[in-house]
Amino acid sequence: MENSDAIRLLIFITVLVGCAFWEYRSPRKERTRTRQLRWSNNLGLVGLNSILLATVMPLLAIDAAYLAQQNNIGLFNQFDAIRQSELALWLLTPLCVVLLDGAIYFQHLLFHRVPFLWRLHRMHHSDRDIDVTTGARFHPIEIILSMLIKITLILLLGIPPIAVLLFEVILNASAMFNHSNGFLPLSLDRTLRKWIVTPDFHRVHHSVIAKETHSNFGFFLSIWDQLFGTYQAQPEKGHQDVVIGIPQFSNPKEQRLDKMLTQPFRDSDT
Repeated sequence: MENSDAIRLLIFITVLVGCAFWEYRSPRKERTRTRQLRWSNNLGLVGLNSILLATVMPLLAIDAAYLAQQNNIGLFNQFDAIRQSELALWLLTPLCVVLLDGAIYFQHLLFHRVPFLWRLHRMHHSDRDIDVTTGARFHPIEIILSMLIKITLILLLGIPPIAVLLFEVILNASAMFNHSNGFLPLSLDRTLRKWIVTPDFHRVHHSVIAKETHSNFGFFLSIWDQLFGTYQAQPEKGHQDVVIGIPQFSNPKEQRLDKMLTQPFRDSDT
Protein backbone atom coordinates (compact mmCIF):
# COMPACT_ATOMS: atom_id res chain seq x y z
CA MET A 1 0.00 0.00 0.00
CA GLU A 2 2.80 2.35 -0.93
CA ASN A 3 0.31 4.46 -2.90
CA SER A 4 -2.26 4.79 -0.10
CA ASP A 5 -2.11 8.61 -0.12
CA ALA A 6 -2.66 8.71 -3.88
CA ILE A 7 -5.55 6.24 -3.60
CA ARG A 8 -7.27 8.31 -0.93
CA LEU A 9 -6.77 11.55 -2.86
CA LEU A 10 -8.13 10.04 -6.07
CA ILE A 11 -11.23 8.69 -4.32
CA PHE A 12 -11.71 12.00 -2.46
CA ILE A 13 -11.69 13.99 -5.71
CA THR A 14 -13.92 11.46 -7.49
CA VAL A 15 -16.56 11.48 -4.75
CA LEU A 16 -16.36 15.26 -4.37
CA VAL A 17 -16.93 15.86 -8.08
CA GLY A 18 -19.61 13.16 -8.31
CA CYS A 19 -21.61 14.50 -5.35
CA ALA A 20 -21.21 18.10 -6.53
CA PHE A 21 -22.64 17.14 -9.93
CA TRP A 22 -25.50 15.29 -8.21
CA GLU A 23 -26.31 18.37 -6.09
CA TYR A 24 -26.23 20.59 -9.16
CA ARG A 25 -28.53 18.37 -11.21
CA SER A 26 -30.92 17.32 -8.44
CA PRO A 27 -30.77 19.54 -5.32
CA ARG A 28 -32.73 18.43 -2.25
CA LYS A 29 -32.99 21.81 -0.49
CA GLU A 30 -32.70 25.40 -1.69
CA ARG A 31 -29.40 27.07 -0.77
CA THR A 32 -29.28 30.15 1.49
CA ARG A 33 -25.65 31.10 0.71
CA THR A 34 -23.57 31.26 -2.47
CA ARG A 35 -21.33 28.34 -3.29
CA GLN A 36 -18.34 30.60 -3.99
CA LEU A 37 -17.93 31.82 -0.40
CA ARG A 38 -18.64 28.49 1.26
CA TRP A 39 -16.75 26.21 -1.10
CA SER A 40 -13.58 28.31 -1.24
CA ASN A 41 -13.38 28.44 2.56
CA ASN A 42 -14.53 24.88 3.28
CA LEU A 43 -12.04 23.44 0.81
CA GLY A 44 -9.39 25.86 2.05
CA LEU A 45 -9.91 24.35 5.48
CA VAL A 46 -9.35 20.87 4.02
CA GLY A 47 -5.99 21.98 2.66
CA LEU A 48 -5.03 23.62 5.96
CA ASN A 49 -5.94 20.51 7.94
CA SER A 50 -3.93 18.27 5.62
CA ILE A 51 -0.84 20.43 5.97
CA LEU A 52 -1.28 20.68 9.73
CA LEU A 53 -1.61 16.91 10.20
CA ALA A 54 1.48 16.28 8.09
CA THR A 55 3.40 18.89 10.07
CA VAL A 56 2.48 18.26 13.71
CA MET A 57 1.64 14.55 13.85
CA PRO A 58 4.61 12.15 14.10
CA LEU A 59 2.46 9.41 12.55
CA LEU A 60 -1.01 9.12 11.07
CA ALA A 61 -3.56 6.31 11.26
CA ILE A 62 -2.07 4.20 8.48
CA ASP A 63 1.42 4.66 9.95
CA ALA A 64 0.16 3.48 13.34
CA ALA A 65 -1.28 0.36 11.71
CA TYR A 66 2.08 -0.48 10.10
CA LEU A 67 3.84 0.16 13.41
CA ALA A 68 1.47 -2.18 15.22
CA GLN A 69 1.84 -4.87 12.54
CA GLN A 70 5.63 -4.76 12.45
CA ASN A 71 6.02 -4.81 16.24
CA ASN A 72 3.13 -7.16 17.17
CA ILE A 73 1.34 -4.37 19.03
CA GLY A 74 -2.34 -4.71 19.86
CA LEU A 75 -4.89 -7.43 20.50
CA PHE A 76 -5.24 -8.89 17.00
CA ASN A 77 -1.48 -9.06 16.48
CA GLN A 78 -1.19 -11.49 19.38
CA PHE A 79 -2.78 -14.27 17.32
CA ASP A 80 -0.46 -16.15 14.97
CA ALA A 81 -3.44 -17.39 12.95
CA ILE A 82 -4.31 -13.81 12.03
CA ARG A 83 -0.75 -12.68 11.36
CA GLN A 84 0.13 -15.68 9.21
CA SER A 85 -3.12 -16.33 7.30
CA GLU A 86 -4.24 -14.13 4.44
CA LEU A 87 -7.77 -15.54 4.77
CA ALA A 88 -7.92 -14.61 8.45
CA LEU A 89 -6.73 -11.11 7.59
CA TRP A 90 -9.48 -10.62 5.03
CA LEU A 91 -12.08 -11.93 7.47
CA LEU A 92 -10.77 -9.57 10.15
CA THR A 93 -10.83 -6.51 7.88
CA PRO A 94 -14.63 -5.96 7.72
CA LEU A 95 -14.87 -6.51 11.49
CA CYS A 96 -12.25 -3.80 12.03
CA VAL A 97 -14.09 -1.40 9.72
CA VAL A 98 -17.25 -1.89 11.78
CA LEU A 99 -15.33 -1.41 15.05
CA LEU A 100 -13.72 1.80 13.79
CA ASP A 101 -17.08 3.10 12.58
CA GLY A 102 -18.58 2.39 16.00
CA ALA A 103 -15.69 4.28 17.60
CA ILE A 104 -16.37 7.29 15.34
CA TYR A 105 -20.03 7.20 16.40
CA PHE A 106 -19.09 7.37 20.10
CA GLN A 107 -16.45 10.01 19.40
CA HIS A 108 -19.08 12.12 17.64
CA LEU A 109 -21.44 11.65 20.57
CA LEU A 110 -18.67 12.75 22.94
CA PHE A 111 -18.00 15.90 20.91
CA HIS A 112 -21.64 16.86 21.42
CA ARG A 113 -21.77 16.02 25.12
CA VAL A 114 -18.55 17.60 26.44
CA PRO A 115 -18.76 21.44 26.40
CA PHE A 116 -15.15 22.11 25.31
CA LEU A 117 -15.35 19.51 22.55
CA TRP A 118 -18.71 20.87 21.42
CA ARG A 119 -17.18 24.35 21.01
CA LEU A 120 -14.72 22.78 18.57
CA HIS A 121 -17.29 20.67 16.76
CA ARG A 122 -19.95 23.36 16.43
CA MET A 123 -17.81 25.01 13.73
CA HIS A 124 -18.78 22.06 11.54
CA HIS A 125 -22.43 22.80 12.37
CA SER A 126 -22.15 26.55 11.74
CA ASP A 127 -22.34 26.02 7.97
CA ARG A 128 -25.66 27.62 7.01
CA ASP A 129 -26.14 25.16 4.16
CA ILE A 130 -24.88 21.61 4.05
CA ASP A 131 -23.46 20.07 0.93
CA VAL A 132 -20.58 17.85 -0.13
CA THR A 133 -17.95 20.33 1.14
CA THR A 134 -19.46 20.36 4.65
CA GLY A 135 -18.41 16.73 4.96
CA ALA A 136 -14.79 17.86 5.25
CA ARG A 137 -15.37 21.04 7.28
CA PHE A 138 -13.84 20.37 10.71
CA HIS A 139 -11.76 22.55 13.01
CA PRO A 140 -8.03 21.69 12.96
CA ILE A 141 -7.99 20.93 16.70
CA GLU A 142 -10.89 18.50 16.26
CA ILE A 143 -9.04 16.85 13.36
CA ILE A 144 -5.94 16.35 15.53
CA LEU A 145 -7.94 14.98 18.47
CA SER A 146 -9.83 12.64 16.15
CA MET A 147 -6.57 11.36 14.68
CA LEU A 148 -5.17 10.73 18.17
CA ILE A 149 -8.29 8.74 19.10
CA LYS A 150 -8.00 6.64 15.93
CA ILE A 151 -4.30 6.00 16.48
CA THR A 152 -4.94 4.90 20.07
CA LEU A 153 -7.64 2.45 18.98
CA ILE A 154 -5.49 1.12 16.13
CA LEU A 155 -2.58 0.46 18.49
CA LEU A 156 -4.76 -1.11 21.18
CA LEU A 157 -6.48 -3.48 18.78
CA GLY A 158 -3.65 -3.99 16.29
CA ILE A 159 -5.88 -3.14 13.34
CA PRO A 160 -4.33 -4.20 9.99
CA PRO A 161 -3.20 -1.46 7.58
CA ILE A 162 -5.60 -2.64 4.85
CA ALA A 163 -8.53 -2.21 7.26
CA VAL A 164 -7.38 1.29 8.22
CA LEU A 165 -7.02 2.32 4.58
CA LEU A 166 -10.42 0.88 3.70
CA PHE A 167 -12.05 2.57 6.67
CA GLU A 168 -10.54 5.98 5.95
CA VAL A 169 -11.67 5.78 2.32
CA ILE A 170 -15.19 4.76 3.40
CA LEU A 171 -15.35 7.41 6.14
CA ASN A 172 -14.31 10.28 3.86
CA ALA A 173 -16.54 9.15 1.01
CA SER A 174 -19.58 8.57 3.24
CA ALA A 175 -19.09 11.96 4.98
CA MET A 176 -19.22 13.73 1.62
CA PHE A 177 -22.16 11.60 0.47
CA ASN A 178 -24.31 12.05 3.57
CA HIS A 179 -23.69 15.80 3.71
CA SER A 180 -24.62 16.18 0.05
CA ASN A 181 -27.58 18.31 -0.94
CA GLY A 182 -28.63 15.75 -3.52
CA PHE A 183 -32.10 14.28 -3.79
CA LEU A 184 -32.56 10.55 -3.27
CA PRO A 185 -35.93 9.00 -4.15
CA LEU A 186 -37.74 8.55 -0.84
CA SER A 187 -38.22 4.81 -1.36
CA LEU A 188 -34.48 4.39 -1.92
CA ASP A 189 -33.70 6.51 1.12
CA ARG A 190 -35.97 4.35 3.30
CA THR A 191 -34.11 1.24 2.17
CA LEU A 192 -30.58 2.61 2.42
CA ARG A 193 -30.98 4.26 5.83
CA LYS A 194 -31.65 0.89 7.44
CA TRP A 195 -27.92 0.27 7.03
CA ILE A 196 -26.06 3.43 6.04
CA VAL A 197 -26.37 7.15 6.72
CA THR A 198 -28.14 8.97 3.87
CA PRO A 199 -28.27 12.74 3.24
CA ASP A 200 -31.84 12.95 4.57
CA PHE A 201 -30.79 10.92 7.63
CA HIS A 202 -27.89 13.26 8.39
CA ARG A 203 -29.59 16.55 7.52
CA VAL A 204 -31.63 16.18 10.72
CA HIS A 205 -28.35 16.38 12.65
CA HIS A 206 -27.62 19.86 11.25
CA SER A 207 -30.93 21.40 12.30
CA VAL A 208 -30.87 24.39 14.68
CA ILE A 209 -33.41 22.58 16.89
CA ALA A 210 -31.37 21.18 19.80
CA LYS A 211 -33.00 17.74 20.00
CA GLU A 212 -32.33 17.29 16.29
CA THR A 213 -28.77 18.62 16.48
CA HIS A 214 -28.03 16.03 19.15
CA SER A 215 -29.33 13.04 17.22
CA ASN A 216 -28.24 10.92 14.22
CA PHE A 217 -24.52 10.77 15.07
CA GLY A 218 -23.56 8.03 12.62
CA PHE A 219 -21.19 8.77 9.73
CA PHE A 220 -21.24 5.53 7.72
CA LEU A 221 -23.38 2.85 9.35
CA SER A 222 -26.79 3.94 10.64
CA ILE A 223 -27.11 0.97 12.99
CA TRP A 224 -25.43 2.76 15.91
CA ASP A 225 -28.13 5.44 16.20
CA GLN A 226 -30.83 2.78 16.01
CA LEU A 227 -29.09 0.60 18.62
CA PHE A 228 -28.35 3.36 21.12
CA GLY A 229 -31.54 5.41 20.85
CA THR A 230 -30.14 8.52 19.14
CA TYR A 231 -32.07 8.11 15.90
CA GLN A 232 -34.57 10.69 14.67
CA ALA A 233 -36.20 9.85 11.36
CA GLN A 234 -37.10 13.30 9.97
CA PRO A 235 -36.68 16.99 10.86
CA GLU A 236 -39.67 18.52 12.62
CA LYS A 237 -40.12 21.18 9.90
CA GLY A 238 -39.43 18.87 6.97
CA HIS A 239 -36.38 18.85 4.73
CA GLN A 240 -37.36 21.89 2.69
CA ASP A 241 -37.97 24.14 5.70
CA VAL A 242 -35.46 22.85 8.24
CA VAL A 243 -33.11 25.65 9.34
CA ILE A 244 -29.46 24.66 9.21
CA GLY A 245 -26.58 26.04 11.26
CA ILE A 246 -25.68 27.56 14.63
CA PRO A 247 -27.84 30.64 15.39
CA GLN A 248 -25.10 32.69 17.09
CA PHE A 249 -22.91 32.37 13.98
CA SER A 250 -25.51 33.40 11.40
CA ASN A 251 -23.54 36.29 9.89
CA PRO A 252 -22.37 35.40 6.36
CA LYS A 253 -18.85 36.53 7.33
CA GLU A 254 -18.70 33.51 9.68
CA GLN A 255 -18.19 31.33 6.60
CA ARG A 256 -14.75 32.89 6.07
CA LEU A 257 -11.81 30.70 7.02
CA ASP A 258 -10.41 33.13 9.59
CA LYS A 259 -13.79 33.39 11.32
CA MET A 260 -14.29 29.61 11.31
CA LEU A 261 -10.95 29.08 13.02
CA THR A 262 -11.83 31.43 15.88
CA GLN A 263 -15.42 30.25 16.45
CA PRO A 264 -14.53 27.84 19.30
CA PHE A 265 -13.12 30.77 21.24
CA ARG A 266 -16.08 33.11 20.72
CA ASP A 267 -19.72 32.99 21.82
CA SER A 268 -21.22 34.96 18.93
CA ASP A 269 -20.48 36.43 15.52
CA THR A 270 -19.08 39.66 16.94
